[in-house]
Amino acid sequence: MDHPARDTLQRIFGHAAFRGEQAAIVDHVVAGNDALVLMPTGAGKSLCYQVPALLRKGTGIVVSPLIALMQDQVEALRQLGVRAAYLNSTLDGQTGAQVEQALLDGELDLLYVAPERLLTPRFLSLLERSPIALFAIDEAHCVSQWGHDFRREYRELTILHERWPQVPRIALTATADPPTQREIAERLQLEEARRFVSSFDRPNIRYTVVQKDNGARQLRDFLAAHRDEAGIVYCLSRKKVEKTAEALAELGITALPYHAGLDAEVRAQNQRRFLREDGVVMVATIAFGMGIDKPDVRFVAHMDLPKSLEGYYQETGRAGRDGEPAEAWLCHGLGDVVLLKQMIENSEAGEERKRLERRKLDALIGYCESMRCRRQVLLANFGEEYIANGIRGACGNCDNCQQPAETWDATVAAQKALSCVYRSGQRFGVAHLIDILRGSDSEKIRQFGHDTLSTYGVGSDLDARAWRGVFRQLVAAGYLDVDTEGYGGLRLADASRAVLRGGQAVLLRKELPRKRERGERERNGRTPVAMAAADEPLFESLRSLRTQLAREQNVPPYVIFHDRTLRDIAARRPATLDDLAQVGGIGGTKLERYGEQVLTAIRTSASVE
Repeated sequence: MDHPARDTLQRIFGHAAFRGEQAAIVDHVVAGNDALVLMPTGAGKSLCYQVPALLRKGTGIVVSPLIALMQDQVEALRQLGVRAAYLNSTLDGQTGAQVEQALLDGELDLLYVAPERLLTPRFLSLLERSPIALFAIDEAHCVSQWGHDFRREYRELTILHERWPQVPRIALTATADPPTQREIAERLQLEEARRFVSSFDRPNIRYTVVQKDNGARQLRDFLAAHRDEAGIVYCLSRKKVEKTAEALAELGITALPYHAGLDAEVRAQNQRRFLREDGVVMVATIAFGMGIDKPDVRFVAHMDLPKSLEGYYQETGRAGRDGEPAEAWLCHGLGDVVLLKQMIENSEAGEERKRLERRKLDALIGYCESMRCRRQVLLANFGEEYIANGIRGACGNCDNCQQPAETWDATVAAQKALSCVYRSGQRFGVAHLIDILRGSDSEKIRQFGHDTLSTYGVGSDLDARAWRGVFRQLVAAGYLDVDTEGYGGLRLADASRAVLRGGQAVLLRKELPRKRERGERERNGRTPVAMAAADEPLFESLRSLRTQLAREQNVPPYVIFHDRTLRDIAARRPATLDDLAQVGGIGGTKLERYGEQVLTAIRTSASVE
């Protein structure tokens, strides 16, 4: 790597060295070559185009799909002294004209723009008259028509290569399975581009899947270990978002709702609070999240099944962007499976699309029900074999690794369940089937005469929770199908015949509640940054200073300093500006802008102590 790149990294961004493939990518793009970069969230994708844009002549044009994302990134770059701007619908005419003129005059290092605006004749004309350093296409998976974030305009970005073949292009994404990777290269005409594929592993994230059994209570118990921490809670419906946010607020948690049905200003205000305040929990549908740059999100909780493993990976990837321990918690039940299957079948999509969505849902269900290491299963979906310290094996940082599931021979129970489905007419849901098996004396059972069935009462040895687990796992294993055209009742699948005839044994996971062990969050060798008790007052003082500076400039606190930087300062207690410059994350501009105030805070804290 040439020294100018390392010097830029140190001087502007305050980092002493590149990580992973960053150096090779920067070198490749600075030299004028195209690149396709697949790198997990939090691994530093942005530096891969920001540094080359600063080193090459002209302005780096960054295609970004979300207004909130480009605004946050521009604010962070301006804090570093980088001449960055954005063009989107939030700007008034005069401000937009000023940005356009700055582009024409070569006064911008980086310009962020949405694909819709980039493709307008007016903007393309501006580019024709401006010196361009590179084109960066962020969130490149949006080009995939089979993906979860498809944006039609991304398909038209081939115009960049056609009109400016001499300008290097770099496409970046954190979410792309092998078929999507191939589609990105094809759709963006990057087949000849060098492909940089980093591990998709996020070792700081702990993955946990629990079976739904009073989800509201389970969420409350989970959040008890995350008091005053920022996090995201995903729900499938708008109604559930609002109900969950209200319930959390009643518990004293600063929880805000976010979904497409809310007033636009309310959504924007809630998002601003999430980004700029500490300890806010956003309860949202998947309308919230893509491009969220907040580094200190400590957890992502799913109250319902997401729609695919790709979506799940991207949503959980919003936790722990700062590299510190974070949690991905998923609560799911058979009702989620039924609902999602019905949504697929009742959609207006073509049969090819429906087949793909069924496969994606089946892969997700398989992940949830797997007794293998979660990380192994998740990464396999992206074509990656999980290897830790050169050894194929368990990660030690998921529920299945830390508390291996107990299994039991459920062959007889499965036969009872399948027989009950058959004898009751293959049209009833799980709740009613469990009532039959347990011998319930309900009005519905008497109405249908199900108290006369041979399976009535044969399952009284298992409680309702255990039976829900049996039915859920039988669906996941392909022994039962969901009647998506009816009311979500269960019916026998072809594979059930072997079980009913006694030719197929069934081994299932025991439905046991998982206990949270004390100190569980210090795991897999990835513990929170150690901070001596004596350093905590200074750390809190620095946080207060950061909050004050952020409010004065109307920016999120993390664009001033990350928590990790503040902890490092509290531990080192630098006495001079030269000492402070050695702290990671403090480049020249931040040192000049905030250095004296930080040193004053250190001296004040020392005098109080």
